[in-house]
Amino acid sequence: MQHHDVLRAVAFAARVHAGQLRKDGKTPYVSHVVRVCMIVRNVFGFDDPRMLQTALLHDTIEDTTTDFDDIAEAFSTEVAAWTAALTKDKRLGEAAREAAYLQALLGAPWQVHVCKLADIYDNLLDSQHLDAAKQAKTRERAHAYLEGFRGLTHAEVVRCRNIVDALAASVAENGAG
Repeated sequence: MQHHDVLRAVAFAARVHAGQLRKDGKTPYVSHVVRVCMIVRNVFGFDDPRMLQTALLHDTIEDTTTDFDDIAEAFSTEVAAWTAALTKDKRLGEAAREAAYLQALLGAPWQVHVCKLADIYDNLLDSQHLDAAKQAKTRERAHAYLEGFRGLTHAEVVRCRNIVDALAASVAENGAG
């Protein structure tokens, strides 16, 4: 697998997320997945093309008509499985959905945990442009995931969680002030 596969994932994500916007109603959604990829690479320091592809594709199954088979065919079964592990089951109510999602995440490979931590990091950064209620919900959800990840012991996950913890504390401090 080469880095041009990461560029293919950028193009794929841009196509399938076309027309979608972030919670602010202005920012193209694809900017989020590109930022998550950049966080995996530039903040957390991972250069594994599979992780970068997963970061770029992490919301495709959940938020587009893309399915596991589409990702497996375009990329690999491993990237599709990692992406699927980052997908919430929208058939469930919010509480059940979040609980099932966290359980699935906890059983996933450490590389998936790193991608989720990058997603949390970007959501926290991005929340600073939202109204107070949406900021609070983002911080609450981030806190729940970070608490759920406390039992994970893989050294790279712990290192990345500590980076996200520091950002979460900073956002909470600035948001409360």
